[in-house]
Amino acid sequence: MKGLKSTLAFIFFLAAGIVLGAFISYLTAGSVLDFLAWGKELGVENINVDLYVVRLNFGLMINCTVAQLITIPAMLIVYAKTCKNL
Repeated sequence: MKGLKSTLAFIFFLAAGIVLGAFISYLTAGSVLDFLAWGKELGVENINVDLYVVRLNFGLMINCTVAQLITIPAMLIVYAKTCKNL
């Protein structure tokens, strides 16, 4: 049970860092802190497999911004400080 709590807490803090970074980059998009919203998209846009009976579409895009590169490690530090007893 200890391992499950620790894993869930890690996933929560990681997701919180991603969402917080996306929110900060959205808020700073047109302001003086515009550099926080700069980022790149990585991934595969579309892969189509047509087997005449079944058509499959696959795609995965990840948008990474400067704000997320700051908040994700910050949240992992918060995780390490708060969840060391789990």
